Amino acid sequence: MESIISDERRETQELSPDEFRRYARHITIPEVGLEGQKRLKAASILCIGAGGLGSPIAMYLAAAGVGRIGLVDFDTVDYTNLQRQILHGTTDVGRLKLDSASETLQRINPEVVVDLYPERFTAHNAKALATGYDILIDGTDNFPTRYLTNDVAFLMGKPNVYGAIFRFEGQVSVFAPHLGSPCYRCLFPQPPLPGQVPSCAEGGVLGVLPGIVGCLQASEAIKLLLGLGDPLLGRLVHFDALRFRFREIKLRRDPDCPLCGKTPTILEPTDLPDTCEANMSPLPEISVHDLNSYFQQGRPFVLLDVREPNEHELCRLPGARLIPLGELPNRLQELDPAEEIIIHCKAGGRSARALQLLLSHGFGNVCHVQGGINAWSKEIDPSIPLY
Repeated sequence: MESIISDERRETQELSPDEFRRYARHITIPEVGLEGQKRLKAASILCIGAGGLGSPIAMYLAAAGVGRIGLVDFDTVDYTNLQRQILHGTTDVGRLKLDSASETLQRINPEVVVDLYPERFTAHNAKALATGYDILIDGTDNFPTRYLTNDVAFLMGKPNVYGAIFRFEGQVSVFAPHLGSPCYRCLFPQPPLPGQVPSCAEGGVLGVLPGIVGCLQASEAIKLLLGLGDPLLGRLVHFDALRFRFREIKLRRDPDCPLCGKTPTILEPTDLPDTCEANMSPLPEISVHDLNSYFQQGRPFVLLDVREPNEHELCRLPGARLIPLGELPNRLQELDPAEEIIIHCKAGGRSARALQLLLSHGFGNVCHVQGGINAWSKEIDPSIPLY
């Protein structure tokens, strides 16, 4: 495997005395050496997302001496981020993630240039943001950005270092058809439909898992920059933290892939609908203030909670009846279509899917709560814990 950083670019780099000391444990590795460290300094990586995966990715790339790191993220730090997004601390809550990320990376290594892009990664700006970077690293948590990252990387001839996490499991691969591997669409030509997978905020994740997967992504990127070892081209590694098992899956290019196949139909980046937003079309909904008025008026209705039992145990609304979304199709007979039914979940995604299910089965007097129990906590009753 040859380095994706040319000898000409490597030769333009020099290390200061401080950098010699900082990278001494790299330089003493025969396979890296001074020339390898110069390649890292000459390199640039765009990390899309400064959250769970983006945190270890950016921190270890900065510590390793990758010369230029771009971060794309429009979000602010929330308390619920802190259990896994180690770029940020408690005092950063409410700040732009990029502001706290920049400070953290500069503390780790002031020699590294950090470019900040406080915006969404979209079809409109993706190529402009990716221009000038050697590698794209996918540190996102939603399918539209994941597909867009894959498409832009292929169209611009750049490796896409992919990672994904869910609860106790993660996976890593390198998608780079120009280096002989398949692309992400070879595995999954189309994103899942709304409701087929848990939404981004619903699934949950073990806090240390993004650290493990993000470090594997950083390792793969460094290997590509140095031209070392056997990158995960044409291979996907699945990690099960509960059983501590790594499983390798061989991948093949799909000749009918709409992006990198023989007759591609995707020729430019396009934005996909966000599958984390299950409410893809207007659905009957009420605000938490409307719901509070129902309670105050003593209005008869059924409040249906479609979260999981552990969530219901953590916090609940008065009188809510629990039927988890996954069980709802087989328990519709427990509900009376003649009654007014108001559905809620954590943030509105699962309740919207439950509402669609009830509407499709002839329930007419139904709606769901916009923002779910989290909105209730923020706007009505702060004693209900946010999670």
